[in-house]
Amino acid sequence: MSTTPTAASRRLVLILCTLTISCSSGIAGFAAGDDDAFIRCLAAAAVPPRLVHTPGSASYAPTLVSSIRNLRFVTPGTPRPLAIVAAAEAGHAQAAVRCGRRHGVRVRARSGGHDYEGLSYLSLDRRERFAVLDLAALRDVRVDADRAEAWVGSGATLGELYYAVGAASRTLAFPAGVCPTVGVGGHISGGGFGTLMRRCGGGESFGVVLSWKLRLVRVPETVTVFTIRRPRNQSATDLITKWQEISPSLPRDVILRVVVQSQHAQFESLFLGRCRRLARLMRARFPELGMTQSDCQEITWIQSTVYFAFYSSSKPLELLLDRGTEPDRYFKAKSDYVQEPIPRHAWESTWPWLEEHDAGLLILDPYGGEMARVSPAATPFPHRKGNLYNLQYYSFWFEHGAETLERHLSWVRGLYGEMEPYVSKNPRTGYVNYRDMDLGRNEIEGNVTSYTKGKVWGEKYFRGNFERLAAVKAMVDPDDFFRNEQSIPPLPAAKGWSSI
Repeated sequence: MSTTPTAASRRLVLILCTLTISCSSGIAGFAAGDDDAFIRCLAAAAVPPRLVHTPGSASYAPTLVSSIRNLRFVTPGTPRPLAIVAAAEAGHAQAAVRCGRRHGVRVRARSGGHDYEGLSYLSLDRRERFAVLDLAALRDVRVDADRAEAWVGSGATLGELYYAVGAASRTLAFPAGVCPTVGVGGHISGGGFGTLMRRCGGGESFGVVLSWKLRLVRVPETVTVFTIRRPRNQSATDLITKWQEISPSLPRDVILRVVVQSQHAQFESLFLGRCRRLARLMRARFPELGMTQSDCQEITWIQSTVYFAFYSSSKPLELLLDRGTEPDRYFKAKSDYVQEPIPRHAWESTWPWLEEHDAGLLILDPYGGEMARVSPAATPFPHRKGNLYNLQYYSFWFEHGAETLERHLSWVRGLYGEMEPYVSKNPRTGYVNYRDMDLGRNEIEGNVTSYTKGKVWGEKYFRGNFERLAAVKAMVDPDDFFRNEQSIPPLPAAKGWSSI
């Protein structure tokens, strides 16, 4: 790759510096320091003491767990931040970064969502001194229905965003994920996808994004949803096999995803139109599913977000505003991209895995439609074009103990290993928002993240875009202040870009 900056590269750096609270070229080099000096620096920068939670304060533990969704990361031995800065305005976030650089405290930002591997609030290196910049209070959502736009704080959840959009208009929507407790900041910066992705085909590595300007999309006042469950003994294997060819090629106004659990496959659909049209389409394209008009529900788009989150369209919309207060389960996930249909015999071989006592589930999200129009090089997220669907392996459990943990980790890793011949190769890719530390972790060389070691996991998430991202990292954060176990490293050959 050429390291000569282009006009597009310069624009990208300008955008990053506009969105983030800081570009490293404007801050003094990272220095060693002590914990008390960091806290005093925050006070001197007018960050109210009530917003700074330290291990000695009663508010520390509840604030820390307030955005943790995985019990794997609340064990006593997990490294904890020396402070949590609960920013209430942009100046508080800026102060956390400046004070962190001045006193040798790295900052990890979290927007309050799922974070599969907990990298926004923990460090796997016990020697690292770090603080958490919690953005949960920065969650205002302002919708301009006339302009079909919204401004949303990074600390908002998708549910809060959906609720605000639904309250402003019956014919506007935002194409993002299914689960309402996902944080906006991480979801968008990772290229998040959801039920509208086929019609309307998304940070911590560079800085902290405080808010986003979003373009909303038009939807009909009435949309259609259905959920059809087919057991293994009622042709579930054949249906999944057939689904792989049909779902990515369906019209972009419809998504048909699959959840495979225990001994059944559940087909879930959203259609931007009326039931009669959807039933006619399914009879023509996927008659084997046996979908009829009696399977449909006609509802509004905002009701569909509740439907997919809670499997009921009659539950109150206010459920979208529930952020949760503490983790209630353990989980581990891995992901793949599928580029050629997986043969029937391979699907048949997954059923014994799914009937095990500690079995998890598989989630198949189809691509195609508008997604297939986006070039892999157009955005950092490279997987929209050329993939039939995303495959997620997800295991969750409630029992405590190391033995139980190992059984569930073995299940998800074992099934992932069995599927290797049938998924993307060279490299075997994954979805960055389903963060997976099994793919590799960063190593430090000369006080910056090793680019060579970072490629091991980085090209699996970003493919050929990894080098371009590392070049941008070298421009805006050459000292590698914003880093974690899977953050973009600076590209050594691109160091000269930082003078632009």
